[in-house]
Order: sequence, then C-alpha cells, then structure tokens
Amino acid sequence: MKTILVSLTATLICLSSPGSANAQARVGINININSQPDWGPRGYDYAEYYYLPEIECYYHVPRHQFVYIAGGNWVFSANLPHAYRHYDLYRGYKVVINEPRAYRYYNSHKVKYAGYNGYKGHGKKYKGGHGHGRHHH
Repeated sequence: MKTILVSLTATLICLSSPGSANAQARVGINININSQPDWGPRGYDYAEYYYLPEIECYYHVPRHQFVYIAGGNWVFSANLPHAYRHYDLYRGYKVVINEPRAYRYYNSHKVKYAGYNGYKGHGKKYKGGHGHGRHHH
C-alpha cells in the first residue's frame, strides 16, 4: 500500500512540472484499512464510523472509540457501555457512515436502521450527509 502511495505521489510531482507556474495538483486519498477493527465490515478502504443499530452505539474508527449516550451526553470510550459489554461485535450488524460526527444524526440513523435490530449478517454502507447518497454494499 505504501508503495502505491509513493508511486502516486512521484507521478503527481512529475506531472506538475516546474515549467508550468500555474500547475497545481491536489489529491486527497483517505485510506484507513489497517486501523479498522477485525470485527468491522470487510471491503472498505475507509470508514469513519460504524453505527451498531442493535445497541444504538457508534464506533469511531480513527480514534478506536465507541460513541454512545450516557446521562444525556455523548461519551467516547474504548469500551462498550457496561450494559452491552458482552455484545458480539463480530456478529452484530454494522452500518458504515462516512461523515463527520455521525452521532449528530443519531435520531435519523435510529429510525432508518431500526429494522436491523437483531439482524445477523453483512454490514451496510451509508455514504454522504444527512441521509442522502446511500450506497448499499
């Protein structure tokens, strides 16, 4: 993976030659394959959050933290809430959500994915903001 990124960077540097003063290249690549947990859905180059509808909890992949409501506030923790400490992360349904602070849309996610409570199987991908641009995997 590092070889691919180095090659891509070298190619972009060559393409923006010094003879062209106005030439600029901007490439944004988000890849966090190695930082995703083993229990996460497979086949995603990047995942910002997983929503776990069965326990109404999020997992923030970059910070390796669960995000859930406790006492009326959003809590970031390395562990699941105590009530769900025995929850099977490998078997539970996960929705990949690639938007900043996905938990802000909890009320929408709770309704949208309520049918997946008790579902055992593959994850679902949701990409975009505020309920638009869904792509099912």
